[in-house]
Amino acid sequence: MAGMDEHYNPRDVEQNARTFWEDNNTFTVREEPGKPKYYCLSMFPYPSGKLHMGHVRNYTIGDVISRYQRMQGKNVMQPMGWDAFGLPAENAAIANRSAPAKWTRANIDYMKKQLRQLGFGYDWSRELATCDPDYYRWEQWFFTRLYEKGLVYKKMSTVNWDPVDQTVLANEQVVDGRGWRSGALVEQKKIPQWFIRITDYAEELLNDLDQLEDWPEQVKTMQRNWIGKSVGTELTFPLKGRNDGMTVYTTRPDTLMGVTYMAVAADHPLARAAAQEHRDVADFVEQCRNSKVAEADMATMEKKGVDTGYKAIHPLTQEEIPVWIANFVLMDYGTGALMAVPAHDERDHEFARKYRLPIKQVIAASDGRELDVQEEAFTEKGTLVSSGKYSGLTSEEAFEAIADYLEEHGIGKRTVNYRLRDWGVSRQRYWGAPIPMMTLEDGTEMPVPDDRLPVVLPEDVEMDGVQSPLKADPEWAKTEYRGQAATLETDTFDTFMESSWYYARFCSPNYDKGMLDPAAANYWLPVDQYIGGIEHAILHLLYARFFHKLMRDVGLVTSSEPFNRLLCQGMVLAETYYREDESGKKTWISPADVTVERDNKGQVVKAIYGKDGQPVEIGGVTKMSKSKNNGIDPQAIIDQYGADTVRLFMMFAAPPEQSLEWSDSGVEGAHRFLKRLWRIVRDHVSGGDVPAIDVGNLSDTRRDLRRKTHETIAKVSDDISRRLTFNTTIAAIMELLNEVGRLEVSDEQDRAVVQEALDTAVLMLSPIAPHVSHQLWQALGHDQPVVDASWPIADESAMVRSRIEVVLQVNGKVRGKTEVPADIQKADLEKLALEHENVTRFTEGKTVRKVIVVPGKLVNVVAN
Repeated sequence: MAGMDEHYNPRDVEQNARTFWEDNNTFTVREEPGKPKYYCLSMFPYPSGKLHMGHVRNYTIGDVISRYQRMQGKNVMQPMGWDAFGLPAENAAIANRSAPAKWTRANIDYMKKQLRQLGFGYDWSRELATCDPDYYRWEQWFFTRLYEKGLVYKKMSTVNWDPVDQTVLANEQVVDGRGWRSGALVEQKKIPQWFIRITDYAEELLNDLDQLEDWPEQVKTMQRNWIGKSVGTELTFPLKGRNDGMTVYTTRPDTLMGVTYMAVAADHPLARAAAQEHRDVADFVEQCRNSKVAEADMATMEKKGVDTGYKAIHPLTQEEIPVWIANFVLMDYGTGALMAVPAHDERDHEFARKYRLPIKQVIAASDGRELDVQEEAFTEKGTLVSSGKYSGLTSEEAFEAIADYLEEHGIGKRTVNYRLRDWGVSRQRYWGAPIPMMTLEDGTEMPVPDDRLPVVLPEDVEMDGVQSPLKADPEWAKTEYRGQAATLETDTFDTFMESSWYYARFCSPNYDKGMLDPAAANYWLPVDQYIGGIEHAILHLLYARFFHKLMRDVGLVTSSEPFNRLLCQGMVLAETYYREDESGKKTWISPADVTVERDNKGQVVKAIYGKDGQPVEIGGVTKMSKSKNNGIDPQAIIDQYGADTVRLFMMFAAPPEQSLEWSDSGVEGAHRFLKRLWRIVRDHVSGGDVPAIDVGNLSDTRRDLRRKTHETIAKVSDDISRRLTFNTTIAAIMELLNEVGRLEVSDEQDRAVVQEALDTAVLMLSPIAPHVSHQLWQALGHDQPVVDASWPIADESAMVRSRIEVVLQVNGKVRGKTEVPADIQKADLEKLALEHENVTRFTEGKTVRKVIVVPGKLVNVVAN
């Protein structure tokens, strides 16, 4: 057996393990068709400069799963790359007076060193950065394929426009309605933008969620709601005095007789026509145009409107209905118009109350309860009232009857609608992949030919914070096509484009004959385990699913879904501390600079700022963030305790999908455990070589430790593979080590069962704390590195108990417990129970009527 240093020194131990993995290309993999594969992927990071604890948790989970699957004999791929485009790099470049490319690549270098320090088993030969032309070249190629298939189109779309800086602003660059740099009031401006027809795949994206059995139900529900399939009726209301009509979509045709006004968006053709005739309408339309409204704010915003003066004709009753412009109707959703039923819709009700419009009840509660729709909208389904021949029908019956009538009379039709809108992929920013389209002198738009791809983004630029360098440099966009002058598109792709297919490019990152090497892609895909935050549940995951289906439909992959199993890890939380000035402004103070006192429950009761010795306010526990200054720098913890301690704490503090609360004492506890493990192994190996276990000749104490070893294997195998509960995995290994500590070693067979227990503990800990396990495995006398070792298999025979504990009851009440041979006969167990002192004490002077035996569990003596 190998000798060991007396004390656990994480720095040396971890450097030795990393050097071994790098020298042996341990995690470099290639396709092996005869071997089961396992593709484990954590969502790749934006190279912001430093890893934060959220990264560390995400990547540790992925690494534990990858190393475990490798020990199952699988061909495991775990790649890493960089989601390198995006607005933060532009902002940093402006602040640092450097180019985004230089800032991004410097950050990648630093963060890569940090990832290596944490011992993650990545195949670095597959590393990619989305800002590399070799990567986005194929994204551009793919876009041109989609264009040829009719899945890409251009249309006018509204953007935030800064009239001073003469530039488009992202939503996050609009602060209180003003440009973040100029302070000018932001306008809504229509410009041409590129879209991909994700709505063509809405039904498939919805239906295929049912195949994703190993996705969290919450994520699937969020996607279903985002796609938002609804079945309803599209119908047309004629307009008085005009030849056209208003088309609306409703999921509640049963409420049609309760329509009291119509509402249209400020951009609706009818609104524009009214604005030309009425000054007050024109002013309102202009006001709406310059107030950017996110759909999420619709429910809480103040409802405002103006009467257009037009009247719609009710298609069933021929009543005249006023047409209003309302700020809660968006042109981008549905037809940009709606029939308002204030008695049965909260938003319509609020608007009707404000502008004193009629509220007409046409649905009664099925249970007969009294309703006052003048005070509150009744939005449930029920029984129709005041609805002519439809009165008395249920909402469901009326839906069909009214839809039938509308279709028979050519007024409307049943329609399936989706909340999902086509994906706008244009961004008016610089730091992104150029959109590979060009406009010829004659106005023709066409894709950039394949042989001219990639359209390379110039990297040697200066950011002034106003205009994209692509738009500021007219020379960059100049090109020609077959002798005709042409202009390149100066918009760049939404960065969701890059993250929608990176997982597939990892299968063949250096392939230069196409977007994917089909043989490699179809070997590795789909991803077996994908890990990332719940905040990506909708857009990123939906776009990646969409891209996968697009890649399938152009023949690049054969599967229909990109990710078989999804784990959304919880947030990392930490205490917050602050001081407040007279104006109420809070200054947040880093936990690293605060000394705390805790009560016996571990709650912080007093906090002192280390720099001045004065108290600070306790802000409670919240997500680690820059804004609250409560992030803990992983680097500082690695430097103090080592990467294995960080990894162990992260996995032990909470199950992966739950929030994890940072705890200095928890980190110290994890470190103490590793030191203890080191000490136990060191003491054991100092005794020299160990004989094989003589299974047929074990004492009870040895047999008990063996049983504990194999029960731990069985439990941990289930926890780590099926349940993904690494905290219970670690707890079980700790329990096993406690059992090792209790065994009084007196001979070589004692040492043999201890060796088996320690081998098992180190093997099962190796995915979580791989560096120290690498060295301990060697110390325990194994030639093969632990990273190449197989996962231990539980021996059923070792788990068979020779003695079992039986509960003794008298008249159903527990009166004692006793240990008996596991194979004891029923008659012998009855006799033993009746003779037990506690049983005789409670049956004395009574007649035993019956003895009930539940084999292996209890004996109940019935006496009176």
